[in-house]
Amino acid sequence: MKEIFRYARALAVATLLVPGIALAQTAATAPTPNKGDTAWMLMSTALVLLMSVPALGLFYGGLVRTKNMLSVLMQVFMVFSLVTVLWCIYGYSLVFTEGNAFIGGLSRLFLNGTFNPADGSFSMAATFSKNTPMYELVFVAFQATFAAITVCLILGSIVERVKFSAVLIFTVIWFTFSYLPVAHMVWFWAGPDAYSDAGKVDAVNSTAGFIWQMGALDFAGGTVVHINAGVAGLVGAFVLGKRLGYGREAIKPHSLTMTMIGASLLWFGWFGFNAGSALEANGTAGLAFINTYLATACAVLSWTFAEWIHKGKPSMLGAASGAVAGLVAITPAAGNVGIPGAFAIGLLAGVICLWGVTGLKRLIKADDALDVFGVHALGGICGALLTGVFNSPSLGGPGSVQDWVKVTTGFPGIGAQLLIQAKAVGITIAWTAVVAFVAFKIADKLVGLRVSEEDEREGLDITSHGESAYDL
Repeated sequence: MKEIFRYARALAVATLLVPGIALAQTAATAPTPNKGDTAWMLMSTALVLLMSVPALGLFYGGLVRTKNMLSVLMQVFMVFSLVTVLWCIYGYSLVFTEGNAFIGGLSRLFLNGTFNPADGSFSMAATFSKNTPMYELVFVAFQATFAAITVCLILGSIVERVKFSAVLIFTVIWFTFSYLPVAHMVWFWAGPDAYSDAGKVDAVNSTAGFIWQMGALDFAGGTVVHINAGVAGLVGAFVLGKRLGYGREAIKPHSLTMTMIGASLLWFGWFGFNAGSALEANGTAGLAFINTYLATACAVLSWTFAEWIHKGKPSMLGAASGAVAGLVAITPAAGNVGIPGAFAIGLLAGVICLWGVTGLKRLIKADDALDVFGVHALGGICGALLTGVFNSPSLGGPGSVQDWVKVTTGFPGIGAQLLIQAKAVGITIAWTAVVAFVAFKIADKLVGLRVSEEDEREGLDITSHGESAYDL
C-alpha cells in the first residue's frame, strides 16, 4: 500500500512509488525511530485491520441475501487470518527483501532477523526520508493488513455460490503467485539511504522491483490492491458462473443498514490505509489524509447525482458505493497529487464506477455479485492513470523524487508519466488475470468450486457452516 514518494523538504511532497522497503539497518548505524512516527504507524495498522474486520465484512454482508450473510462474514474473517499467517511465514520476505525484479528472497522467512532475543534489539526498515528508519516489525504488521484485505476484496465477486474449501485453496495460490510478485514489482526498493552518491544510483535502482524501476507511482495500492483484486474477482465470476436465478429474479441486498455501516467504517479505516502509507507522521501523511477525505466526499456526490439523474431517485446503496469508489480511486494518488487532483479524481471516479456497475456490467455479462471489478478494478485504473496527470506541479501536484542522492523533485511530463502508469496497469491486469484463472481451476480440480444447486438454494450459512446469521 504505498509507493515511493517523500516529502521533498522545501518544495512539496515527493513520491516515487513504493510503500515500505525493507533495507535493514543495524542498531549501531541507524538512528532511533521517532516515537511519534511509530505511534502513527501502529495506529494506521489497526485502522487498516478495521477495514476488513469488521468494515468489509459488514459492507459485503449487507449486500447479500439473508441466507448467505454469515458465510460472507466467515469468508472474510478466515481469509484475513490465513493471509496474515502466510505473510509472516514467507509473504513479507518475498515482497520486501532483495531478490530479482519480480520477487524477493527468503532472508526474512518466518520473520527471521527482525528481533534478536539475545540483546533485545530490533531490525530497522527504511521510510521515504534519509536517516529516518522505522521498526521493521511495525512495517511487517502494516503491510500484512494490506495483503490480507486485498484477498478479501476478491470474495465479493464470488459470494453466494462458492465452496468455503475452494476459497481457502484459491487464497493460498493467488496470494503467493499474484499478490506477492505484484507487490514486489511495485513497492520494493532499497530505500533512500542506499543512494549515497551518484555513482551508485544505477546499481541501487537495479535491485528494485520491475514496475518501480519504470517510475510508476502507486502511493497506497491502486495496482497492488485494487486492480489486482478486482481483475481476479472478475475472472472468478466468469469461471464460477452465475448465481441461480441471476438475471431472471430479483437478488436484493438484505440489509443496506449493514452496508452503510460497513462503508462508513471503510472510510474511517482508509485514513490508515492511505495516510499511513507515508510511513511517517509528516506533511505527506497530511496531504494523503485530506485527499482521501475530499475525494471520497466528491465521489459520493457525483455517483449520487448521476444516479439521481439516470434513475430518478438517489439511493443509499449508490451513496455507499460512491464512497468506496472514491476511496479506491484516490488510493494510488493520495500522496502523489495536490488538492485539485483530489477534486478531479473523486468526481470522475463516482461517475466512471457507476457506469462500471451498470453499463459495463451488462456488456461483459458476468455475475460479479458485489461489483468488485466495477468499483475496485475500474476505480483503481482511473486513479492510477489520473495520478500520472495530477502529479504534475502545473496541476497542483507535488511531482516525484527524481534524484534520491540530492532528494530533488521533478516531473517527466504528463504524457510520459501517463504512459508509465498505463504500462503498470497493463502488467498488473495481465499478471493477476492469468494467476487467478489458474488458481480457480486448481481449486475446482481439487475440491470443486461451486456448492450444489440444493445447497445454493438453501443458503451457504446453513449448508456450509451449520449456522444462521439471524434467528428467524
